Amino acid sequence: MKDPLKTGFEHRLEAAAAAKKALVEKLRPKPTVVDPAHDERAANKAAELAAMRSDRTAARIAAREAAMAAALLLETQALDAKRGERRERKSLSKAEAKAKRDARYAARKARR
Repeated sequence: MKDPLKTGFEHRLEAAAAAKKALVEKLRPKPTVVDPAHDERAANKAAELAAMRSDRTAARIAAREAAMAAALLLETQALDAKRGERRERKSLSKAEAKAKRDARYAARKARR
């Protein structure tokens, strides 16, 4: 008697081998497809990155220069304040010296 559904041992072995082969084919790495616009996108990305880096560098330099200018301004203001105090002290000393001198002259005139 013939097996109409072919469920015999040989058929099952062939089916198992075919399934195993299909599984191996499914797991086999596929050949890569290179996108034609890949180089263009890579160049655009590199250009954007370079522009961003230059912008950040320029911003960093500008911030550093602004900080240096602010520090210089504060230093100049402090120096000007010190000079003003010194001038004031000198003018007070001169005024005190003049007052002493005037007092001596007045004492001399009073003795005569």
